[in-house]
Amino acid sequence: MRLLVVEDEEDLAEGLRVGLSRAGYAVDVAADVAEAYDRLTLHAYDLMLLDLNLPDGNGLELCRALRAGDVVTPGDGELRVLILTARGGLPDRVRGLDEGADDYLVKPFHLAELQARVRALLRRDTSGNTATLTIGELMLDTARHSAMLRGESLTLTRKEFGVCEYLMTRPGHVVSSEELLEHVWDANADPFTQTVRVTVGTLRRKLGDGWIETVVGRGYRLRDAA
Repeated sequence: MRLLVVEDEEDLAEGLRVGLSRAGYAVDVAADVAEAYDRLTLHAYDLMLLDLNLPDGNGLELCRALRAGDVVTPGDGELRVLILTARGGLPDRVRGLDEGADDYLVKPFHLAELQARVRALLRRDTSGNTATLTIGELMLDTARHSAMLRGESLTLTRKEFGVCEYLMTRPGHVVSSEELLEHVWDANADPFTQTVRVTVGTLRRKLGDGWIETVVGRGYRLRDAA
């Protein structure tokens, strides 16, 4: 899943980028409202982590514009918004949620809690109520970043795990290479490389026959190979 961190404090932004990347997410960073607008219009993000006090404006205005449809994003799903701010008063929290945020976390916070809130928000798209995704005999634990197939541990790289997770949240649906690149890789990925094809290929070999179907000219589809 691909996240956008909108935060002007460089140390905090880098800490969030590193911590969330280690948890398996593709993470881009914007330092102000203008850069966030640019990134949102170019890339399909699953979740935005948004500071309110930014050098060129209030992050809440960006959230409001997003919910009003004034920011045209390339994604076809609803972008989740998690506000990260030092404004911890009840009126601030109520206003943030009323303006369209999905969750509100007050600084300082623990990375473990942030990661749990991120997982909870991303599960809303799949109607899941746990950190575990299961299709047939394939199971992913997104909290522990572990995978099992037919009861046996499955070793996956971060990108293989990300591709598998994205496909598992859309079982039976054809997912294009472009969509996988948008949601599993960050802005540093080269769109002209074969990175998606290679990663899908190594994941297919680890899962075995029958799990990932190539739909010629369209993309990939995950099936229950049991």
